Amino acid sequence: MKAIVLDQYGSPDELRLVDLGEPRVAPGEVLIRVKAAAVNPVDWKLAAGKLDPIMEVRFPLIPGWDVAGVVERVGLDAGEFAVGDEVFGYIRKDWAQNGAYAELVSANVRMLARKPAALSWAEAAGVPLAGLTAYQSIKRVGVGAGDTVLVHAAAGGVGSLAVQIAVALGARVIGTASERNHDFLRSLGAEPVAYGEGLVDRVRELAPDGVDAALDFIGGDAVDISLALVHLPDRMASITSAEVRDKGGHYVWVRPDATGLAELAKLADAGKLSVHVARALPLAQAAEAWRLSAAGHTRGKIVLTV
Repeated sequence: MKAIVLDQYGSPDELRLVDLGEPRVAPGEVLIRVKAAAVNPVDWKLAAGKLDPIMEVRFPLIPGWDVAGVVERVGLDAGEFAVGDEVFGYIRKDWAQNGAYAELVSANVRMLARKPAALSWAEAAGVPLAGLTAYQSIKRVGVGAGDTVLVHAAAGGVGSLAVQIAVALGARVIGTASERNHDFLRSLGAEPVAYGEGLVDRVRELAPDGVDAALDFIGGDAVDISLALVHLPDRMASITSAEVRDKGGHYVWVRPDATGLAELAKLADAGKLSVHVARALPLAQAAEAWRLSAAGHTRGKIVLTV
């Protein structure tokens, strides 16, 4: 099979397209013929060694944790799926090595769900990591009907999905984004505000009494801004700053979750969750996809097609 590999910690320039043998399929796993694999910032951060203190990485490394594809082989005791099933998943294993930037990848059934019929392969690949991050953040702070929720970086890969999930739950959403993305946020059901100096005042113009919950998907001063606006600190979550815990909030590191994926698929098939694919590039252009991701100006998702 063809796969993108990195032989040691390094930059996008060191990614190589190579031929490798098929992955082993352990008990409880299936082999997936990859149709698309999403690019996430954590992919190139992992490859640069930034997660080395907390995660084991084995080389040569095939990056990628987001996959959409077709089940090609079923391992022992993996009866949840059959050959030919269309699936998608967040396939984070116990260590990073055999990821989704490949023609074939093995994955445990607990990391997979059936692909939403309403989404293309590229769109489905863009859901798992970002969608579960959004879903688990929303669940952690207890967003429900009638809540007013502030979403930082609402036009990004995670934020745009969080907006839609919160809206589907019956919440009012205020989302921060650059002005060029305000119409996009309105199309998702959010009320946009420009980020930057004076953000607290702009949010209070829309919600004079503050907000019920706040979700930080960008970092910087988002936690402090959230703290100034949220009624209770324990209804504030961040995926960028573990220090949010010292201020009474929640730090969220996304976990593989088949049940959560199935819920996201239901929302997609009900027309309540869509994925904006900013760029779809062939597998061989993984380095370019990483450069685009690292630039930090992408609306929605970057996806590799296989």
